[in-house]
Amino acid sequence: MLPLLKERGFAGLLTDPPYSSGGAFKGDRSAPTSSKYQSSAHRGIYPEFQGDTRDQRSYFAWLTLWLSRARGLVVPGALGCVFTDWRQMPTTTDALQAAGWVWRGIVPWDKTERGRPQQGRYRAQAEYVVWGTEGPRPLTGPTAPGVFRAPVPRHKHHIAGKPVAVMEGLLVPMEAGAILDPFMGSGTVGLACQAVGRPYVGIEVDAAYFEIACRRLQEGLNGASSQEEAGAI
Repeated sequence: MLPLLKERGFAGLLTDPPYSSGGAFKGDRSAPTSSKYQSSAHRGIYPEFQGDTRDQRSYFAWLTLWLSRARGLVVPGALGCVFTDWRQMPTTTDALQAAGWVWRGIVPWDKTERGRPQQGRYRAQAEYVVWGTEGPRPLTGPTAPGVFRAPVPRHKHHIAGKPVAVMEGLLVPMEAGAILDPFMGSGTVGLACQAVGRPYVGIEVDAAYFEIACRRLQEGLNGASSQEEAGAI
């Protein structure tokens, strides 16, 4: 879908792609997403999602391809923000740079002590946003936190659902204009855009999650006090 969009028409990129993580070996990564990211008590609550079984080499190549295409769709100086976990953070930072973005840093999302405990180990309590810019960016505009602390939502719409508030915070330093989200999932970035009055274009390959995202976005529009712009592909 990305080649069909107008070049240089977006103010920023904010997205949460499948990590192809959840295990150290190919057999682990090939497992269903519900078994990788959910306890046995919660399996079957949410639909499975695609694109989470790549090995490291193919994951790097895939990230580089779509990040390169996305870079051509944003305005010069725009922010590009991509979620990842600790396993895939090195690969994600490499791919961001290979795609031509200027890597600027890492923003941790502290999931609080509600993150999954691991006996005899440190709690898996954080995920990360790798961020960069499309070329130079002047030191002007609002400042956002360098760490976001918010628990995983108790009521999620996606196996890997994230808080809308975190997405809202990530939008703060982005230029005014439409936000591109090539991995819409359940529409969380779109809801954050609605909350702050930003245009939004989301793309989603899974039909089940596409329907969930469209329903949530429509509910958000129906409940809004003013008309915000939202799109889904």
